[in-house]
Amino acid sequence: MRPLAFVDLETTGATATHDRITEIGIVEVDADGTVREWQQLVNPGMRIPPFIEQLTGISNDMVADAPPFEAVAAETMKRLEGRLFIAHNARFDYGFLKNEFKRLGITFRASVLCTVKLSRALFPEHKRHNLDSLIERHDLQAAARHRALADAQLIFQFWQKIRVDRSHEQIEAALKAQNAHPSLPPHLNAGIIDDLPEGPGVYLFYGENNLPLYVGKAKDIRQRVLSHFAGDHSAAREMELAQQVKRIDWVETAGEIGALLKESALVKQLKPTHNRQLRKNDEACTWTLVDEGEGWLRPQLMALADIEAGLTSACYGLFKTTKEANNVLRALAESHNLCDVLLGLEKAKPGKPCFGYQLRRCKGACVGAEPYAKHTVRLISALVGLKLVAWPFAGPGLVREGDEIHLIEGWRYLGSAASDEELHALLDSPRPPFDRDIYKILTKYVGKLIPLSSSRPS
Repeated sequence: MRPLAFVDLETTGATATHDRITEIGIVEVDADGTVREWQQLVNPGMRIPPFIEQLTGISNDMVADAPPFEAVAAETMKRLEGRLFIAHNARFDYGFLKNEFKRLGITFRASVLCTVKLSRALFPEHKRHNLDSLIERHDLQAAARHRALADAQLIFQFWQKIRVDRSHEQIEAALKAQNAHPSLPPHLNAGIIDDLPEGPGVYLFYGENNLPLYVGKAKDIRQRVLSHFAGDHSAAREMELAQQVKRIDWVETAGEIGALLKESALVKQLKPTHNRQLRKNDEACTWTLVDEGEGWLRPQLMALADIEAGLTSACYGLFKTTKEANNVLRALAESHNLCDVLLGLEKAKPGKPCFGYQLRRCKGACVGAEPYAKHTVRLISALVGLKLVAWPFAGPGLVREGDEIHLIEGWRYLGSAASDEELHALLDSPRPPFDRDIYKILTKYVGKLIPLSSSRPS
């Protein structure tokens, strides 16, 4: 039998890149069946939230004199090295340990087995597979709940129970299915599977000669990257991309907003061959209104590159091309009985009717049969659904997401910062041009925006 380590951790929270370990519990099982147990409180170097104190029973006072992780790292590694890492929701515990070792400049890798997935595979008739459900279902004996060693002991008990309740063949099939790795391209090191983070961010595929192939965003980088190589590609283009990948890189972010912003910025910077949607488009434009006098407002196309900061003038719609913008305006003319001549969609001599008037679609503003002001009211009513959101502040604003601050000004993304120094550097950097994709991302989170002047980071 392979040496095993049944592992459970208590932590200050759920985010491995931010929160820290407060307790480690390990049940070691050697190849000859010898069992050893180890439990260690850890000073996380940060406050334990009241909710976590109540849940685990581990208080700030209890860990005040406990050693930091760096003091127990060697002992932890010694007890895990060469063993199959078994935990309930294993990626949580494995992710925390990887991050703790990473902070010390140590790469930690292990073969991982998740007993949540194992329970689902072996007992599919049940809906719930959390540890409390397993305790009740398999009559496991819990010395305590939400303490590291006690939970590790429960996982070991479950491991012993399944060998009574299920056949050897069933268990081996479930283990084989869980440990099956996707077929990676031949030029990729299989070790990258362990290195891929499980949090949000952006991943980058590179081909021959470091040619950027693809930039993607993900809530879970590891899961999304491995899905590219799962072997069940629905399109030839996806298969082609998987075969071309020679190197993978990634950028972790605090959350989804940062991932969306970073993806859009990197696509425009690197111009990957397989990204089409977010590639820079120099034809991008919007409609503005020009006052021609006597109540006549005429639509005029403006390139996005020429838009002033903050959209202080009314703008309507974000279009990839002039053709798309004109098609939308023509459709509005049809549905709102507008005049093609006054809209600039048709040329005609002064006083001559537009083609729409001859079809009784235009109400005659082109020939004086309708006041310009009345036509303008209908035009603004037609355009109102396309109106762009004006920048709400006099200066820069920010969106907080975890430990990151996303700095924005006039809907232009200036960058993300984790400190005062980084923030000041962004404030001093040149302003990028207006970008339709960044605008669309940021306006979805307008409720999270606050002015920089009212909230300086600490």
